[in-house]
Amino acid sequence: MLTRNCLSLLLWVLFDGGLLTPLQPQPQQTLATEPRENVIYLPGQRSHFHRVKRGWVWNQFFVLEEYMGSEPQYVGKLHSDLDKGEGTVKYTLSGDGAGTVFTIDETTGDIHAIRSLDREEKPFYTLRAQAVDIETRKPLEPESEFIIKVQDINDNEPKFLDGPYIASVPEMSPVGAYVLQVKATDADDPTYGNSARVVYSILQGQPYFSIDPKTGVIRTALPNMDREVKEQYQVLIQAKDMGGQLGGLAGTTIVNITLTDVNDNPPRFPKSIFHLKVPESSPVGSAIGRIRAVDPDFGQNAEIEYNIVPGDGGNLFDIVTDEDTQEGVIKLKKPLDFETKKAYTFKVEASNVHLDHRFHSAGPFKDTATVKISVLDVDEPPVFSKPLYTMEVYEDTPVGTIIGAVTAQDLDVGSSAVRYLIDWKSDGDSYFTIDATEGTVATNELLDRESTAQYNFSIIASKVSNPLLSSRVNILINVLDVNEFPPEISVPYETPVCENAKPGQIIQIVSAADRDLSPAGQQFSFKLSPEAAIKPNFTVRDFRNNTAGIETRRNGYSRRQQELYFLPVVIEDSSYPVQSSTNTMTIRVCRCDSDGTILSCNVEAIFLPVGLSTGALIAILLCIVILLAIVVLYVALRRQKKKDTLMTSKEDIRDNVIHYDDEGGGEEDTQAFDIGALRNPKVIEDNKIRRDIKPDSLCLPRQRPPVEDNTDIRDFINQRLQENDVDPTAPPYDSLATYAYEGNGSVADSLSSIESLTTEADQDYSYLTDWGPRFKVLADMFGEEENYNPDKVT
Repeated sequence: MLTRNCLSLLLWVLFDGGLLTPLQPQPQQTLATEPRENVIYLPGQRSHFHRVKRGWVWNQFFVLEEYMGSEPQYVGKLHSDLDKGEGTVKYTLSGDGAGTVFTIDETTGDIHAIRSLDREEKPFYTLRAQAVDIETRKPLEPESEFIIKVQDINDNEPKFLDGPYIASVPEMSPVGAYVLQVKATDADDPTYGNSARVVYSILQGQPYFSIDPKTGVIRTALPNMDREVKEQYQVLIQAKDMGGQLGGLAGTTIVNITLTDVNDNPPRFPKSIFHLKVPESSPVGSAIGRIRAVDPDFGQNAEIEYNIVPGDGGNLFDIVTDEDTQEGVIKLKKPLDFETKKAYTFKVEASNVHLDHRFHSAGPFKDTATVKISVLDVDEPPVFSKPLYTMEVYEDTPVGTIIGAVTAQDLDVGSSAVRYLIDWKSDGDSYFTIDATEGTVATNELLDRESTAQYNFSIIASKVSNPLLSSRVNILINVLDVNEFPPEISVPYETPVCENAKPGQIIQIVSAADRDLSPAGQQFSFKLSPEAAIKPNFTVRDFRNNTAGIETRRNGYSRRQQELYFLPVVIEDSSYPVQSSTNTMTIRVCRCDSDGTILSCNVEAIFLPVGLSTGALIAILLCIVILLAIVVLYVALRRQKKKDTLMTSKEDIRDNVIHYDDEGGGEEDTQAFDIGALRNPKVIEDNKIRRDIKPDSLCLPRQRPPVEDNTDIRDFINQRLQENDVDPTAPPYDSLATYAYEGNGSVADSLSSIESLTTEADQDYSYLTDWGPRFKVLADMFGEEENYNPDKVT
């Protein structure tokens, strides 16, 4: 290895422009034709026409990986043209691994690797070199960079990073069917030699499978591989580098291949005949047995469908598939009877649900087997001859009369006697009895059809040998009617007839009812009683359909002469013995219009005027009542308004207001008077100038002394007169002043002399005559009272 490395380094130096490259440029060379060189312009020697090659030459160095020699591995040599061999140049090294992996001789420029290298760990190292004057320590040339590559050796075997592998392929696949592709990875340098060129081969798994040596694709090598014969295959794959040559490294992996199932096998019954034993007491719908066909396939390819082939006994049974076990479950469709049939035989067919058409040529994918069922005898309860018994009996039949019988038998091989009894929990427990041995049913009480027309109860039959085995049957007993009630007329018992009725007119249709049976079961006849048949006013017409009509015999009827007629009707039934009854109908004479519409049937209506009906009279009375109510309401409202203007109590005393019909100040008199001043004498008004009259004299606003309680009428009137004379805001002379008083406790105080300190006898009203003709009425009123000298009021 060392010899080969040195030879490579020597060739590189010779051809890369090292020792064989002249320091001065050649005329025919250009910059483009000098690969992998660094152009260095030395100080003081730069020229526009000369190109200076680098003074010390190298490109990239190679070092072998995994070097195991005792001496450091020589890598290469650095040399500068300025180095004359006099020891004045010192070489330095820096960069990746400088000093730890690589060392340089400072005098000679030799580079060595001091430890073993691994290309897969680090493929190359970048370093920097420089030539320095040993005395001045100054660089003789600029620092340059170079690369040391680790030369690969075949020290890594191929590896299957995704192994082990799992694959599958359908069974019965043809030769060359694709299974899987494997891939191995070699860490060696793929660009150097054959260290990373991998070749695949099968070490274990032949002759079933093959592999492509370059791509690693695995395919089937044998046709018709059967999963039912062998399902799992383990194949050992090898990947070898160096192109598979001797000395190459190899890696292996395992591929587990499974043959997937296809439906290439039909179901098969393990035996041709299946025997089953079934008790005859098995309920309908219950499972009575299982059979199974075997299918070597798997999953849905092994799903089986079972069917009963039409034939003997197949209509009594059914078969379904158990999804979990793929068994055929035989179920009972109809009840079994050992005494009727003791064995059944039929065929069952098993077939695949999911078929694969590629294998139809192999034959039908179904199989057939025979099923034989033996019915086992079971001790069963007695069986009645009928599912329902119906009997009839007349009402009032003597107690102990036999009305019918029930029959039950034990159908088992060893027939047993049967005992009968009535289910006492039903309604008919006390009306009937049954003979325990013979099964005859007899009455136990007198029956009444009108009370209960039908009885429904159960009879139980049990075996003497095993009383626990019993059966039940319903019995229906209808009570027949004995004609004991006469028919009666149905409503209505009263019917009207018009006064203007004509002879032969049907005024009412009547029917009859009989408590013995419904009217549909009998025929009724209608006729008049013999005493009413002599000169009758009405007669009965029998329509022969259980109805009759009441027919008039006179030309008109008068309510004034006779309002009510009583008609006896005889009704007979058709049963034996014949029953009849006499029913009296009431016929009322009514007033009708010309069309026969009834207007009135009341007795009072007879005495009313002919031209007015009852409805019209009621309407007239109603109108009169409404008018009276309106008048009374109007009068009450008028009285209420009058009462509002009068005194409503003794404490509400007001002066009489005398109206003179005098004109006021007109529309412009907006301040004629203030009624509030009269109602509240304590209110002081501001001094305002009257606009309608000119006062005699102007004065300051008046200050009215408060009116004390119990002042007499004279002082009150004088005070008001003075206030109005000097008040510019008082009403005009031709206006009416209202001296209102609010009553006891009012702010205006009282105008009455009641409870005053003085009496009316002490008052002098003569001054009222001095006020002029306008106060004449007032003066006359008080003058009369003064002359009368009334009593004092305390």
